[in-house]
Amino acid sequence: MKGTCDAPLRILLVDADSERAAMLERTLADAGHQVVARVPGADDLLERVRTHTPDMIIVDVTSPNRDMLEQMRSVSRERAQPIVMFVDETDETLAVEAVRAGVTSYVVDGLSPARVKPIMDVAIARFRAVQELRDELARTKATLVERRQIDRAKGILMSQRGITEDEAYKALRKLAMDKGKRLVEIAEQVISVSELLGSGKS
Repeated sequence: MKGTCDAPLRILLVDADSERAAMLERTLADAGHQVVARVPGADDLLERVRTHTPDMIIVDVTSPNRDMLEQMRSVSRERAQPIVMFVDETDETLAVEAVRAGVTSYVVDGLSPARVKPIMDVAIARFRAVQELRDELARTKATLVERRQIDRAKGILMSQRGITEDEAYKALRKLAMDKGKRLVEIAEQVISVSELLGSGKS
């Protein structure tokens, strides 16, 4: 998705009120954005997202029900993107559920043309911040998995060759350099060969 609201966005608009939806679509068009689809409800929302691949979803509703929030949850699991929800009636429980379902901004009684752009700006900034945290967490998990594989491969070499941990690490690193591969790839090969030979339980 684009990094700021100043860049044109492809928007999927969900609103059962056709007159209100038309007003919002005009506001978005005036701001340079494109409404790629306008639907009256969240039924089959995931399929619509797959079809239209929007940068952002805007939902304007009196009050979200649990079916709608479940649709949001399905979308967020498959394709993370900012979701802005305007509601007419406040409900603390539903607001919490909406955020857990992936709604980036939950705005009560806030739909007016003048407020749309700043709300979208905040939604994008919040989405990017959360996404960066998720990406960092994913990288950290991947690093830990790789480290465990390397440690396991070192243990195998230490056991089979009677060498120290440092020597095992240097042997893995040299082999990785000689083969032009990542250290974790060599470690996985060592583990695979050891398992094949029935000695990979170290």
